[in-house]
Amino acid sequence: MFGRRTGSIDVMPLEPATEAAAPVEDVAVAARVAKPDMPAPAPASEKADTGRKSPAYHTLKKEILAALINAIDVSLLGAMEMAQARDEIRAIAGDVMTARKVAISSTQQAELIEDLCNDVLGYGPLEPLLARDDIADIMVNGSDCIYIEVGGRVERTDIRFRDNEQLLNVCQRIVHQVGRRVDESSPICDARLPDGSRVNVIAPPLSVDGPTLTIRKFKKDKLTLAQLVKFGAITPEGATLLEIIGRVRCNVIISGGTGSGKTTLLNCLTGFVEPSERIVTCEDSAELQLQQPHVVRLETRPPSVEGAGEATMRDLVRNCLRMRPDRIIVGEVRGPEAFDLLQAMNTGHDGSMGTLHANTPREALSRIEAMITMGGFSLPARTIRQMMVSSIDIIVQAARLRDGSRRITHITEVLGLEGDVPITQDLFIYDILGEDANGMIIGRHRSTGIGHPAFWDRARYFGEQERLVAALKAAEA
Repeated sequence: MFGRRTGSIDVMPLEPATEAAAPVEDVAVAARVAKPDMPAPAPASEKADTGRKSPAYHTLKKEILAALINAIDVSLLGAMEMAQARDEIRAIAGDVMTARKVAISSTQQAELIEDLCNDVLGYGPLEPLLARDDIADIMVNGSDCIYIEVGGRVERTDIRFRDNEQLLNVCQRIVHQVGRRVDESSPICDARLPDGSRVNVIAPPLSVDGPTLTIRKFKKDKLTLAQLVKFGAITPEGATLLEIIGRVRCNVIISGGTGSGKTTLLNCLTGFVEPSERIVTCEDSAELQLQQPHVVRLETRPPSVEGAGEATMRDLVRNCLRMRPDRIIVGEVRGPEAFDLLQAMNTGHDGSMGTLHANTPREALSRIEAMITMGGFSLPARTIRQMMVSSIDIIVQAARLRDGSRRITHITEVLGLEGDVPITQDLFIYDILGEDANGMIIGRHRSTGIGHPAFWDRARYFGEQERLVAALKAAEA
């Protein structure tokens, strides 16, 4: 079991403290026992604790943590399940506090022990935030400035880390789980949490005011198109149109700004892929949650300390073509891999998908052209545009509106070239009509009246033409 020591430690008395999740203390030693597949514990309340603990609390906690680490058999703890490991830490921490006759209330003692569990096995003060399913983003701007996004609104919390060194320890623990590192020599890193949440870390000297940690959280339950309809992101008719687009193997680009819901929408569209199809995904950090049985997930890799071993997005997309995929899905197109994705779309891999940052469907086409040009391809502009219009069938535009709500604003077909200009045709759009007394956007989705889209023949081949016509007509009303 665990070895325990009973020596005495001088501690300061604990001053009264408000209900809060205390900042993490030293976790450099405890980081060795963290397991990547351990989920965060569920909090007693959905609301984050936002009070601050007293300096005496921090001092006491640091001393108890040091004694706790000294009493733990790390090898045994690392082999335990999360619940069992937490129970063992609670028991040992309780013994340590009893041996030192720490004079605090039972409530304060329970809080302190839970904070110690979070420090040793989790991510310290971020644990209550990570456990909340209503938070979309966690933004840590240095040790004493943490923001969250809830319901499309960004708000500041009162949660704090002890200092920037402690924050960096947590960042290092996160990126270490996926075999990456962050330090002065490699200050920028993308990673993911065990639940798939996307993480970006930028450390000093690039981040002037201390390490900056940004976490894009994913809901525990994957969103579906039906739920997007419920939230008002799209109408039932629009959802039917998207379902048909995904089912009949249209090549789709999902365009939108930061936080507009591109990845969520991509997950929804992949839900209509046949289980028999082989899907290969390429991502910077694996976050897609495909439910099909035949999925191969690929992830980029940064160079090593020696500058070797890098695997770029273009490397992954090019390798996909040798893996006999039915569909290729690129988590985010941001560079010369756009050329390889277009090549794949145009050479028998119908139904491939990708996302990119752009504010309108036409701007998305311009972005793809710019990415290919900046990638060093010496191709005439007309050749690139001809590749785009012959490869991409549909552009779905997502937007985050000024009230924080997310809407699918365009479902647009790419028809071809007129001269050197790509021609697009909106099938479904979102009109903003105004706002209510609370500042919330009022709008409506509607069909543009196109009865026979360009992918009509494809829909007929898959037996979806009647549903397609019905959805477009219903959306005109």
